[in-house]
Amino acid sequence: MYSYFTKKNCTFVLIFFKAYSIMIIGVPKEIKNNENRVALTPGGALEFVKRKHEVYVQDTAGEGSGFTNEMYEDVGAKILPTIEAVYDIAEMIIKVKEPIESEYKLVKKDQLLFTYFHFASYEPLTNAMIESGATCLAYETVEAADGSLPLLIPMSEVAGRMATQQGAKYLEKPIKGKGVLLGGVPGVKPGKVLVLGGGVVGTQAAKMAAGLGAQVIIMDISLNRLRYLNDVMPANVVTRFSSEMNIRDLVPRMDLIIGAVLIPGAKAPNLITRDMLKTMQKGTVLVDVAVDQGGCIETCRPTTHEDPTFIIDDVVHYCVANMPGAVPYTSTVALTNATLPYALQLANKGWKKACIESKELKYGLNIIEGKVVYKAVSEAFNLPYTPVEKFLGTTA
Repeated sequence: MYSYFTKKNCTFVLIFFKAYSIMIIGVPKEIKNNENRVALTPGGALEFVKRKHEVYVQDTAGEGSGFTNEMYEDVGAKILPTIEAVYDIAEMIIKVKEPIESEYKLVKKDQLLFTYFHFASYEPLTNAMIESGATCLAYETVEAADGSLPLLIPMSEVAGRMATQQGAKYLEKPIKGKGVLLGGVPGVKPGKVLVLGGGVVGTQAAKMAAGLGAQVIIMDISLNRLRYLNDVMPANVVTRFSSEMNIRDLVPRMDLIIGAVLIPGAKAPNLITRDMLKTMQKGTVLVDVAVDQGGCIETCRPTTHEDPTFIIDDVVHYCVANMPGAVPYTSTVALTNATLPYALQLANKGWKKACIESKELKYGLNIIEGKVVYKAVSEAFNLPYTPVEKFLGTTA
């Protein structure tokens, strides 16, 4: 059982532990629609506790992923009753999804938030975090030396596989799809799948579609990536260069189209435009995995697991913004595996020193003390841009 903490008591505990612990970590319960993931497993909490950090987890935060309060308490974490108590005591908040409107007022000046933000797709969130004065370090823009996005990859792998799984489901006639089985059966041709983007999401989506037996076309603007995919994909996957003409040529013949385009930290480009829907067959299914970044399908708007689809021009749109939340155990473990080494650096060294010593973490900084320090976010909303080096005391 947890002990009840008032705001006054939380402030006292925060002052007390500052003298004895390196950092106080807060893990609030996710409150976005049907979001059952949690940012930290009990195993992850143990790694912080072993290093003398204090971990505070909101009551039942892990239950959706299969982790009870007792599992966290057994490794030395403390349970707090409310989300307000967690935000009030924590120096670093670790989350899965971006704060929603009811959380904006809970974020404190100089607090570190480590989560998926996708700022470029939602201006109110950006403005709220600027106003808060907090330091916002985004999972999705942490970037390795090879240009990969290590904290986006695990959820991209889940989302890519789910895109095909959900697309196959919504092709069923009772839910307004074309009534096509992607794999076909002997004597009946398989379904046709178009995947826009050959990155992690697109590769996983194509692999899943190919495994079901569909005919798959995967598109990208990188010839080197297309060469690689051509070599490693099975025979029922072919590659095409991504251009407007080629997309317009293909979409009228497709059963399932998966949007998997990402520009790190920036709004996704619209590759499927409104007028293209008129050329598609009735019951075609569109799955836009890029919805977190504004979507690569013009008619896309974020949906939820509770109400996942809508129809425009007889075309089914599936645009759930937190797809991996539907498989929370897999997603939570995969996410903690990826984020924990970075979160430990932030806790052990403090965010400034950690970001000076790690270029990967430095790229994750999006907003610091009310200033936008990630160029793609400033460009998305015409906001003033401040080089991150100003806060780190380093040169670019």
